[in-house]
Amino acid sequence: MKAMIMAAGVGSRLMPLTTKIPKPMIPMANVPLMESIVTLLRIHGFDDLICNLYYHAGNISSYFGDGSKFGVKMQYSLEDELMGTAGGVKNCEWFLDDTFAVISGDALTDINLGALLEAHRQRGALATIALKEVQQVEHFGVVITDDQGRIERFQEKPRPEEALSHLANTGIYIFEPGIFKYIPARQFYDFGKQVFPHLVRTGAPFHGLPVQDYWCDVGNISTYCQAHADILQQRVKTAASGKVINTAEGARVLLGEGTVCGRNVRFDGSVVIGSGCKVGSNVYLSDSIIWDNTVIKDKSVIKEAVVGADCILGRGVKLNAGAVVAAGCILQDEVEVPPQSKVFYTAGDELHLEVR
Repeated sequence: MKAMIMAAGVGSRLMPLTTKIPKPMIPMANVPLMESIVTLLRIHGFDDLICNLYYHAGNISSYFGDGSKFGVKMQYSLEDELMGTAGGVKNCEWFLDDTFAVISGDALTDINLGALLEAHRQRGALATIALKEVQQVEHFGVVITDDQGRIERFQEKPRPEEALSHLANTGIYIFEPGIFKYIPARQFYDFGKQVFPHLVRTGAPFHGLPVQDYWCDVGNISTYCQAHADILQQRVKTAASGKVINTAEGARVLLGEGTVCGRNVRFDGSVVIGSGCKVGSNVYLSDSIIWDNTVIKDKSVIKEAVVGADCILGRGVKLNAGAVVAAGCILQDEVEVPPQSKVFYTAGDELHLEVR
């Protein structure tokens, strides 16, 4: 069956991690996030895929190629300018000629796509949205359905006291090709703001299905870190690369291939370290994510932080809670990065950062 992976976004809320790579390629438990989506699609019988690209497009197409290494067929739709969620799908109308799935390339999920497809067909729907119950409704578009699951209304990021539902739109859809009648060609067009309200107004067979499976919109640094903790706590079924270690103190650590740790390294909470890293002696790591080939020298302290690939953190460096360091940065000895700060690049002793 056919499916489309949405992978054209810039991922600005994950900056500076997405300065050099697109959001779907950020490491998730040392595996590119979009690889988990490709695997999920294949498991549920969606093995003929197309992916729209825009930001750092070559990074994605060179990694996945024709898809054969991942057990699927893959094609690409390159957008010269962003076309919106619906506009990007419209560009692929020539390919999506039967019932098809649409899924974001930058979410972490183990959703049962087969069950979603079955519900879609049983209801004779034109469009079906996977819905997930959330507590913080103010961060999501929520969906109101009737007793039969037919969608009646949407609320975009409502205040908690005004929310009519706690069911969020996951951005995971099953469509019939008839959906293309509702999307104009060659213009920016959005599912949530334009297509879906039109389906409701016209009374189209448009349904939502609540799911119990794991789903996390990896939209910012906080959810990126939470998703890693969920993987290490086995709350989601997804691939990870490396060796999981449970420390005597109760920490869970994922160490990538070829990573070496010195003496008296202490871990706390959930820690993920990529491949080819070198961690010095007497280092403390708590609830943090370190990308590939990064060096952390002796006596450094890293708390609730994310460090990009190919960085060098000097002796006694301290990263405070919420700090994010872009790939390729060099932090001199004894440098301290303030809480909630983003280091975009370094030049000698200077840190070019902004505070969130």
